[in-house]
Amino acid sequence: MYRGRFAPSPTGDLHLGSAACALVAWAWARSQAGAFVLRVEDIDTPRVKAGVESHQLEDLHWLGLDWDEGPDVGGAHAPYRQSQRLARYDEALESLARRGLTYYCDCSRADIARVASAPHEGEEGPRYPGTCRDLGMLERAWKRDPAVRLKVPDCEVPVDDLLQGSFTENVAQRVGDFVLRRGDGVYAYQLAVVVDDLAMGVTDVVRGADLLGSTARQILLADLLGGSPPRYAHHAMVMAEDGGRLAKRGGGATLRDARAAGVEARTLVSALAAALGLAQPRASEALTLAEIASSFDPARLSGRRAVTVGGASFAGALRREPPG
Repeated sequence: MYRGRFAPSPTGDLHLGSAACALVAWAWARSQAGAFVLRVEDIDTPRVKAGVESHQLEDLHWLGLDWDEGPDVGGAHAPYRQSQRLARYDEALESLARRGLTYYCDCSRADIARVASAPHEGEEGPRYPGTCRDLGMLERAWKRDPAVRLKVPDCEVPVDDLLQGSFTENVAQRVGDFVLRRGDGVYAYQLAVVVDDLAMGVTDVVRGADLLGSTARQILLADLLGGSPPRYAHHAMVMAEDGGRLAKRGGGATLRDARAAGVEARTLVSALAAALGLAQPRASEALTLAEIASSFDPARLSGRRAVTVGGASFAGALRREPPG
């Protein structure tokens, strides 16, 4: 059975890009008569903002989306907040440590940058050169609270993305030994998301193309933890008209801004579906969620990394009044 998910982080109100991701993940699951799971990825507790989770759930309900399992409806794989699943991450880390696949690292980003011969800048900074690799998990005099890193094997990881195609990546050469738990004790996204996807039986991960670079690491981790990784599909990111990321924009880019401006949920969903290529826009009336799900065809999403929203055409679509 198809099991998809949408997993927002409660660090800020949902923006149009988040709405697009939720819409595609929901429509794909519903088109397969599958289950749809909502998971709150609040593992990075220092960045979590009070009240944002409830805002996000309200906004998703306002869009008309529903889910079969989640923090507000329960389910067989509860809890659905990462902050309540720490014991599972502890167990996974201990499993890797028992096999000699982890080590403590007290290097700073500045330390890494100084010795990295071929830095590859990404969300975690330059490629880690393995400075602490041979020191293992032994206690020593720390320069700072140590992180725990994975000893990444030097091998090619095949990625077969349903929308972006197939490729291989050598994680050791591109990223190096990546962090599983930070020095402040917070588990890294890469570990938490893999543990949760495996535990919750997620078969398909549908998300924006900005996360395509994480996929090889997550496939590798799933294999090392003895699980079968889900299928991955990375759809085009929804960008601002000037090419900037909507998540970085101020007013006007969030769903709450749209609601405050009097935008109808149905017209917003229809406009996003048209921007993504999921459906042809209609001049007379907005598309319904049921129509989007019933006509869903992933081939319409293939190959594109980004689409833009903004300008007169998109604003006009949002101003269109739904019938009745």
